[in-house]
Amino acid sequence: MRYLGLLLFTVLCWGSVQAQDRDSIIRTADSMANSILADSVRANVEKKESRAERRARTREEKERDKYYFKGVLKDSARLEIERVSRVAWRRSAILPGWGQYTNGGLWWVKVPVIYGGLVAGYLTFDYWNFFYREYQTELQFRFNNNKEPSDGPLGNVPAGSEQALIRQRDNMRRNRDIVVLATLGWYGLNVVEAYVNSMLSNRWNISDDLSFRVTPTMIPNYSGNLSGNSRMGATALFTPGLKLTVNLN
Repeated sequence: MRYLGLLLFTVLCWGSVQAQDRDSIIRTADSMANSILADSVRANVEKKESRAERRARTREEKERDKYYFKGVLKDSARLEIERVSRVAWRRSAILPGWGQYTNGGLWWVKVPVIYGGLVAGYLTFDYWNFFYREYQTELQFRFNNNKEPSDGPLGNVPAGSEQALIRQRDNMRRNRDIVVLATLGWYGLNVVEAYVNSMLSNRWNISDDLSFRVTPTMIPNYSGNLSGNSRMGATALFTPGLKLTVNLN
């Protein structure tokens, strides 16, 4: 019996070792397969994106952003408001006043104001640019003729005053450039106004029915002056005034 038990114990130990070897081989094969699969996936991810694929992906993302806001699908009303607003500001960018005409409302007031500002900007630019050219012409003539004054409008400025002429020329140029920037700002304001007005008029109901009423009233006097506001020597508890009431319908 002792030898039989020893033989049985040996057989069991040998079977356990064989099972462990098989499990180790299987795990090694599985890890190798997983490693190969991960390398393949990583190679596909790290594959360089072509220019055409990048353009297509960017186009799809932009198209998706039109219909989603922070991951939430926009409704048809929101999409229509955005479309109308885009049309308004783009038209104003192409032709000043066109977006205001598209929005309706008081466009017949806004369009003359817009073009009046642009015309005023052009006339002011022409004014400063005229004097800038006059000073520049005089300085160029004196530079070419040994600082001798010309017969032009600035010829009465005595010789030796070139530094004063240079300062005046620089002032004219600075004013001219400021007018250019202001005119560009006015043009941009026309575009912004078209967009904002379209968004406000389509999202909220802004009525033109405005009214106000002026009525007399008595305003309480909290000055606490016991000697000044009344001819009888007593303080005036109330001061007459007017009350303005504005109704927004």
